[in-house]
Parts: sequence; C-alpha cells; structure tokens
Amino acid sequence: MPLVRYLTHPQVLIDPAVEVPQWPLNDQGQARVAQLTQSLGALRGTTHVISSDEVKALETARPLAKALGADFTVRPKMHENDRSATGFLPPSEFEAVADQFFAQPDVSILGWETARAAQQRILSQVQDCLTADLTGDVLFVGHGGVGTLLYCALAGVAIDRTYDQGPGGGGNWFGFDSEAQTPFSQWQPMETLSG
Repeated sequence: MPLVRYLTHPQVLIDPAVEVPQWPLNDQGQARVAQLTQSLGALRGTTHVISSDEVKALETARPLAKALGADFTVRPKMHENDRSATGFLPPSEFEAVADQFFAQPDVSILGWETARAAQQRILSQVQDCLTADLTGDVLFVGHGGVGTLLYCALAGVAIDRTYDQGPGGGGNWFGFDSEAQTPFSQWQPMETLSG
C-alpha cells in the first residue's frame, strides 16, 4: 500500500518588501533540502512529488523530485492559508493572529481565509490527487498552516493549533497510508526521512 507524506518547506528568507508566496528558502532551508537529496532514506519509494506553487515549496519539492527521479506536479490550490489581506506581519503580531485563526476556524481574522475554508481546500487537493491511479509512495510539499489543518482533518480531530508542527521555521513531515488516510505519525523533522 503506497505511503503518503506531507512535508513542509524549511526555513525561508523573510523579506517584508516581498509578497509572502514569493519568499525563497534561506541558506539554512536550502542546506536542509540539499542534505535530504543526498540521503533519501525513507523517501526512496517515492514516485510522485506534488507541490504548492509558492516559491519556498517549489525550492523544496523540485530538488527532491529530481533526486528521486519522481514525477513532479504543481498544484496551485495547495498554497498556504490566504493571508494577503494583511501581507507580512511582524513575528509577534503574526503569532497572535495565527492563534486566533486556529481558535476561531469559521471566522476570517483580519480578512484572512478562514481555517475551515483552508482545511477544505487542502483536503480536497490531496484527496483529488490520491484518486488517481498512483503507484509508489507520494510526497506532498507544502506549508505548516494548511499542513496542520490537513493533519487535523485526517486524524478526525477539531482544528487546534496544538497539532501544529511547532517552532523552528518548518521542514517537518507526517505520514498516512493512501487507503485509510489516517496519520501513522505526528510531525517529525525532515532529517528523520534520511535514516
């Protein structure tokens, strides 16, 4: 039975003058991706890499797909929760708004996409991909916010930030089997895939 993993992009170069979806990986994020491409470990059975179209996700997914010799697909609707109403927020303000986003999933906080809508969107994107006749393991590459919402949906738990990947700037994954679509792991650092 194919395994499915959802991987979040690692650390990004934060630039308030650049739109958030256009942020690239920073040096640390690039190094983490490069390290994983050199020691693919648990990813070796991956035949499909499916990515959000945000720059940071593409810079994570493309090198992995190339190293794996896997099919590569871009799904624009796998983007992070839409925060364009506010754009960049300083870290402390962002964290406070993100807390509200998860705590009030049916409310648009400062014009953000609601957590419920973002969850339905990412779940639909993932399930649509998995209805195809795929052979081999699948790696989705995306973002922490919608990744957490996906985890909650698959685990059958209420939307709650306690299921977030945690601090550190990203670069974490969880897995589930393609049939039951129930998580078999919680968030783990991407480095655990190398073993």
